[in-house]
Amino acid sequence: MFAYKKKYFLIIESTKDIDLKKIKKLNKFIIIYRNKKNNENIANLLNFRRNCKLKLIRFFVANNFRLATLLKSDGIYLSSYNRSFKGLSYKKKKFKIIGSAHNYKEIFEKIKQGCSLIIFSKLFLVNYNKNSPFLGVVKFNKYLFFNKNLIPLGGIRINNLNNLKLVRCEGVAILSEIKKKPTIIRRLF
Repeated sequence: MFAYKKKYFLIIESTKDIDLKKIKKLNKFIIIYRNKKNNENIANLLNFRRNCKLKLIRFFVANNFRLATLLKSDGIYLSSYNRSFKGLSYKKKKFKIIGSAHNYKEIFEKIKQGCSLIIFSKLFLVNYNKNSPFLGVVKFNKYLFFNKNLIPLGGIRINNLNNLKLVRCEGVAILSEIKKKPTIIRRLF
């Protein structure tokens, strides 16, 4: 059994991280392309974007306005360290803006930047830093009283997917589990 959500945000760093053939549900998945290290071939990205359109998967590009317009993406993703207000001009072009935050201050900042959804981190304990603080389900639900458009991220693995039933939000974001265990996509249906 799994807690079904309206939207699933899959954050990838390369087009090879995810196989679009495994995604069968329409209008439920949103892919956020966040490439920090290497530059991927533009032709591969255009082909990936075309396949996303065919499967009705919304596609966002992180922090790169030029690449977002080149790929004709559905919107832009502003990470928590991006404090630029350049995205407000893209909102007029019918770009949807998604932000990322870790605390109240960053949530206010993303609201000022015009973000319609905010990915809020960390819901559960993460593997890469055992000493870092995380919210848990109860604290995350308290943040929802503050802003209804929060999407949880962080520490979501196959063994705690059922705990998402308790989180009162419309979606969930997954980052590292996609690369480690691609079988999680089958569980999201």
